[in-house]
Amino acid sequence: MAEPNAPTAPAASAGVPADLRRRLRAERWERAKQMRTLYLLFLLPLVIFVVFHYLPMYGNIIAFKDFRFGRGFWGSPWVGLQHFEDFFFRNPHAWRIIRNTVIISGLKLLFGFPVPILLALLINELANQPFKKTVQTVSYLPHFMSWVILATILWEILSPQSGPVAQIAVWVGVPPPDVLGDRALFRPMLIVTDIWKEMGWQSVIYLAALSSIDPELYESATVDGANRVQRAVHITLPSLLPVITILAILRIGNLLNSAGFEQILNLYNAPVYEVADVIDTFVYRRGLEGEGGQHQFDFAAAVGLFKSVMAVLLILGAHKVFRRLTGQGVW
Repeated sequence: MAEPNAPTAPAASAGVPADLRRRLRAERWERAKQMRTLYLLFLLPLVIFVVFHYLPMYGNIIAFKDFRFGRGFWGSPWVGLQHFEDFFFRNPHAWRIIRNTVIISGLKLLFGFPVPILLALLINELANQPFKKTVQTVSYLPHFMSWVILATILWEILSPQSGPVAQIAVWVGVPPPDVLGDRALFRPMLIVTDIWKEMGWQSVIYLAALSSIDPELYESATVDGANRVQRAVHITLPSLLPVITILAILRIGNLLNSAGFEQILNLYNAPVYEVADVIDTFVYRRGLEGEGGQHQFDFAAAVGLFKSVMAVLLILGAHKVFRRLTGQGVW
């Protein structure tokens, strides 16, 4: 318990001489002027973030309204939670698209999250520098290709009529598989192609973390007789644990967005709706394509808002779990 006569923070600051306060303010202002270039570089990302992430939050109000263009945000009649009730209790496809979103995102997290770590470990072990740089470049090059381009390539490759896969199947003597139209094959195809596209780019973060590990640790372990596997288990992985924890928390928080809107939108078709239709594609069809006879921006905003709230809960829960298990966290 504090003593009754103990000075409070305002009182303590009030005891600082005026000339000292002026000198401290002048020093802070001088440091700020010296770093003005950094502040200017920071300004553009800040403005972009505010314009494209914070200002659009104002539009979430239409999730609680019967939105009409002519009346605007505030003029449209208030309907409360009607759109949420329509989605959860009156939409026959609600639980199907939620289930598909969770399953596809969960499988991508389960199989896709460890692959960049393993790839980074393998690239880090390469001694031939030109070959190492070539492997790294080739591995992350697909990240820069749009899913529109990749989907077109996959449609050509996996075509059951004229694609190379169909021709190989005929040559072997088995029926050509319709990968893009088969419910049993569509999800595995999504996961494999997503891993192939992103594993190289995601491994860059781990390679950067690996470059910061003190080489003397490896030298000491080698002198003690540790082989490559033992050095990776006892030095490399513990050093990567903070980075792995933070990325895992962010990945879990982004779980409902990880299903891959662009990928699925460019690859799915009516025969695989049952296993491929996710929240983002459903919102796109109802809000922008006008499925059901009209463009339901308010209904689509309600579904998108539900997904955002779930993302916040997931990231808070994941942070709490990882903090308890590993002692590492985002904050």
